[in-house]
Amino acid sequence: MNIYYIPEVMGDTAQLDETESGHAIRVMRLVKGDQILVTDGKGTWYDGIISVPHPKRCEVTLTRSDRTPDNRNYFLAIAVAPTKNSDRMEWFTEKATEIGIDRIIPIRCRFSERKNINRERLEKIAVSAMKQSLKASLPGIDDLTGFSDLISMPFEGRKLIAHCYPGEKPNLFRTVQPGENVLILIGPEGDFSPDEVDSAINAGFQEVSLGDSRLRTETAALVACHTVALVNQD
Repeated sequence: MNIYYIPEVMGDTAQLDETESGHAIRVMRLVKGDQILVTDGKGTWYDGIISVPHPKRCEVTLTRSDRTPDNRNYFLAIAVAPTKNSDRMEWFTEKATEIGIDRIIPIRCRFSERKNINRERLEKIAVSAMKQSLKASLPGIDDLTGFSDLISMPFEGRKLIAHCYPGEKPNLFRTVQPGENVLILIGPEGDFSPDEVDSAINAGFQEVSLGDSRLRTETAALVACHTVALVNQD
């Protein structure tokens, strides 16, 4: 079954955007009467039938809806410094969406090598990964946020920071509890500055380890995402 994304569904008729319409009509060669599966990225699936097979504004008649959010009883947000190579941040966004994540927050740190992001590009990658992994929930992707602003944001759940400085730090796997909301901070290639670590701790963040290996930023962020998923496995 072909899966398509329509972010705002109102009523029994919806329209695919130009990209989705082109894929449906030009690439998949769907015609009037063909059935598709639609998600709004908010946890709802819709059965749809192509009613107007236009390659730029394909219209769909929605015949049934089923709210079945992705089978996760926890909320996961990862705040990560964008990598110097934008492809690596895109790779993390894709894989984290496949595994399961609710919010990705790009953060600007003292040692950050990248000062901007292409949010629209990351959102498109997340949409593609959501459909590929048969998920109905699309993670939110924030604008680039300053470190100080991030640690001062309210968050109802466990707040963690992973860094490479020496010291006793519990492993993330043994820190997170099943079913709890988690926010994890992952620093840039040069790690967080000591002042940033201290500021995070003072703001209620707990230091954690991701293991003995020194990981690239995007790898560390994905390890964190997968570890939380494993903790929450039945």
